[in-house]
Order: sequence, then structure tokens, then C-alpha cells
Amino acid sequence: MAFLPRHGKGHTVAPHRINYRANIWALASLGVRAIVTSSAVGGLNPDLSPGTFVLPDQIIDRTYGRADTFYDGDSVQHVALADPYCPELHRFAAASLSIIGETFVGHGTTVVIQGPRFSTRAESRWFRAAGGDIINMTQYPEAALAAELNVGLVNISLVTDSDAGDGASEDASSDEVSAQLVFERMAAAQPRLLSMLGAIVEGIPDGYTPRQLIPAEAVGAVLAAKTVR
Repeated sequence: MAFLPRHGKGHTVAPHRINYRANIWALASLGVRAIVTSSAVGGLNPDLSPGTFVLPDQIIDRTYGRADTFYDGDSVQHVALADPYCPELHRFAAASLSIIGETFVGHGTTVVIQGPRFSTRAESRWFRAAGGDIINMTQYPEAALAAELNVGLVNISLVTDSDAGDGASEDASSDEVSAQLVFERMAAAQPRLLSMLGAIVEGIPDGYTPRQLIPAEAVGAVLAAKTVR
């Protein structure tokens, strides 16, 4: 098992500056077959109040300028990403969380924004109208890059806030997103989150085989590279 903090030690790398390709390549080059990620997210769906855990199964990508493929040279590959998270890992994760008695929402669509700023109220309403349930800055291109190397990936998200809110009431403003609020609520939920991550990892069978979405020889060529930028 390997652990990699996507934001670097001490949370020093902003979401738009993370080298997602290097992170995923590093894990895959070590022989990792399944990646379990965790995220702090804002709640776009009013039914997902702060403190809710979500296993998302879809992504709406609103990022730009990020290196989001390993195949931008002579090898042209087109990954099928109808299911951005591995459906089999998703089932394993849901089963594991149920076994330990955790309460969670088993599906949801993540809107991934560029960051590092948070959304305006108009953007938040737009994302909600487009079908977004939660909002985050890092889940893409992680999922796509893992799929390009035939590595399974599943995510567990903690709703820490109501994003920009809708400004409809003063009470709702207490859950409007701020960096301080996110860090405080993530810290408070850490023991529970670590327990959930442990259960998910333990629940992945030894014989788990990731989806083969890209030809093995193309993946092998990527992993044989000595550097990824």
C-alpha cells in the first residue's frame, strides 16, 4: 500500500498547480492497481448537508489548462470515461462502509472547478442547475489519468459546506464556504474519515483486476518512461 498527499506536505500545492500526471504515474509505476482518494467538497444539492459523506460516480469537468492525458505524443489513445470512477471499486467501497455501519450517499455528480478561488453565487446556482451534487477542485483529472493507466479509482467525499449558498436566508450563510471552514470540518471528521478509508482499502479483494480501458502496450510505454512532466 502507498500513500501520497496530493497537495504536498503541509498542503502547500494549490489545486491548479498539482502535478496530477506525476502523482498517478508514480502510484502506477509502483504497481498500484486501485486508488482510493478522499476530498473535501461543497454541497450543491440541498439534500447533502455539511457532514454528509458521498461516493460520487460522475464528474462534470470545468477545469482548464491542466495536463490531463498521458497520450499527447505519437501514441493517440481515447479512453472511454462514461463511468469516471471504477464501478467495481465503487461497489466494494459501498459494501465496506455498510458493513462498518457508516451512513453515506452512494452516488453523486462532482463538478470540478479550476480553483484556487471558490464559486460565485451565480456559478453555484448554474452548477446545481446542470445536475451537480457536490463541487471540488481536484477530482479531475485524477480519475481520467488513472483510467488511462488502467488503474481503478474510487473517491469518498466529505461535504464541508454549502458552496456559495443561494443567499436566500441568513441561516444558510453559516455554511457558506471558506478555507477556514473547510479545514476545520475536515479536521473534525478526520477520525471517521480514516476509519472509512481503512474499511474501503481492506474491502478490496486481493484478486481485484482494474478495467482495461487502454491497450496494455500503450500503458507499458508510459510506465517505462523515466520522467513525467
